[in-house]
Amino acid sequence: MTTNDLDPPTEENRTDRPAADEATLILRLTEIKETLERMAAGPSGAELELMAFTPAKAAELLGKTENWVVEAIQQGRIPHTRIGQSPRMTAEHIRWVRAQGERFPHKYAKPLAA
Repeated sequence: MTTNDLDPPTEENRTDRPAADEATLILRLTEIKETLERMAAGPSGAELELMAFTPAKAAELLGKTENWVVEAIQQGRIPHTRIGQSPRMTAEHIRWVRAQGERFPHKYAKPLAA
């Protein structure tokens, strides 16, 4: 709808909005910004739980080669699932592999010099 500059101001074409409308607009823009930042950051934990990663993507997340992941799956060394005949890894599987590779220093080991 277009407005004529000569028309008297009405509720529809008012240019001076109360502060409550401005505050609502700022709040809404802040919510939109936060949503866009979350979307740009990637999938959330709940979304990751539902995703099944290809060996190539799993290798990227694990810092390994795709060949290492495929061989480990074929040898049964790491957990996986199959969608049809294609091996896939869930976020839980990837966390398991990371946890199994975690090593703590021996309690009698010398501390590293800082």
